[in-house]
Amino acid sequence: MEDTICAISTAQGVGAISVIRISGPDAISIVSKLFKGKDLNKVESHTINYGFIEYKGEKIDEVLVSIMKAPKTFTKEDVVEINTHGGIAPTNKVLEILLENGCRLAEPGEFTKRAFLNGRIDLLEAEAIMDMINSKTEIQRKMASNQITGKVSSLVNELRSDMVQIISNINVNIDYPEYDDVDIITNDLLIPKLQNLKNKIVKIINESENGKLIKNGIKTSIIGRPNVGKSSLLNALLEEEKAIVTDIPGTTRDIVEGQIIVNGIILNIIDTAGIRKTSDKVEAIGVEKSIKMIDESDLVLFMINNNEEISEDIKELVKKLDNKQYIVIINKMDLESKINIDELDIDESRLVKISLLNNEGVDNLRNKISELFKLEELKTNDPTYLNNARSISILKNCLNKVEDVEVSLKNNLPIDMIELDIKGIWEELGKINGSTYEEELLDEMFKRFCLGK
Repeated sequence: MEDTICAISTAQGVGAISVIRISGPDAISIVSKLFKGKDLNKVESHTINYGFIEYKGEKIDEVLVSIMKAPKTFTKEDVVEINTHGGIAPTNKVLEILLENGCRLAEPGEFTKRAFLNGRIDLLEAEAIMDMINSKTEIQRKMASNQITGKVSSLVNELRSDMVQIISNINVNIDYPEYDDVDIITNDLLIPKLQNLKNKIVKIINESENGKLIKNGIKTSIIGRPNVGKSSLLNALLEEEKAIVTDIPGTTRDIVEGQIIVNGIILNIIDTAGIRKTSDKVEAIGVEKSIKMIDESDLVLFMINNNEEISEDIKELVKKLDNKQYIVIINKMDLESKINIDELDIDESRLVKISLLNNEGVDNLRNKISELFKLEELKTNDPTYLNNARSISILKNCLNKVEDVEVSLKNNLPIDMIELDIKGIWEELGKINGSTYEEELLDEMFKRFCLGK
């Protein structure tokens, strides 16, 4: 991090302004050579200065230059931001001149990476910055904000603090057995401490499911036989004509996707091909995909017709809903009823009756989804959760290791071996917030960031 980096921080295209960010030891001196206005080497930190970028006798653009001196900056390095007129040509020209005068083009996410490596933020806070940029709903924004401000990191820090106390007590017992005022660490004393630690980890893991729900949304598939109204339901939920609707069976050959927001949570809705036996090769592929979507979905909306008797293949499909979150939707309530719902082994509290022709019952379906996933509760709670697969995987791995230590204690393994295992868990937990990390992990994570961030 001895060099000085630069990148365009605003979206490319025509706009009022563009921002070019520069960070590093030579940030101020490089821009000062190109800036006509006040001497940037002498201005106060955190000031905005009016002038022009000039190069080889040509005025390139009228600009505002923000000077922020280390260490009170995002990267804890000297940072300069040049506000140019919006547009591709002036922005790229100023960037080109900076590169000619000693700057290096920043890699994706390199500003945030420097902030992490310089101790300005931890790894969870770094990940939250990208979550904030990508947030589409108010609850996603709030969750990212809590992570940026360190609320989520405090959950991990508390776990590691508990482990430090355990490790310290064990070390004192091993190194200073003659101390009378130190608690003698026995299995009976350690097991409750580990149980308390395990309970905290389990609680965070369970609540992290809410975090994944908020961040990724609910993957929702609409499943059923042909002509039950799957595409019409998708269109009704999206309030647009996304899917083609006809009375010809097999119209939907492949999945059609869309998004809606229910109580602040995104539903990623997938309309699938009608499930039936078919000799049409293309349709058969679609049917195979539909059956596969049952396993892959967080929520299955299983549709049946009110004016048709329940067939054996419908009963077989319903069996696939075991251990899934599902809602059974009876469509065409405007027609004469021919079904006997008692023939299906389902929870009737998950039953919704609708008439898409008369636009009746769709709001009841939205409410049932909200009730099933407790979305109203999620919306009103303060969302402080782990929400990415990397962190949750590490935490689950730590839980398994804690359980292994419990087994070792019950088998009376030597205390010094137990101490090494607990210290390994402590180090593993540190990977969540970056207290311990591998360089390959950082490279992989930050390359997913946009340029200029």
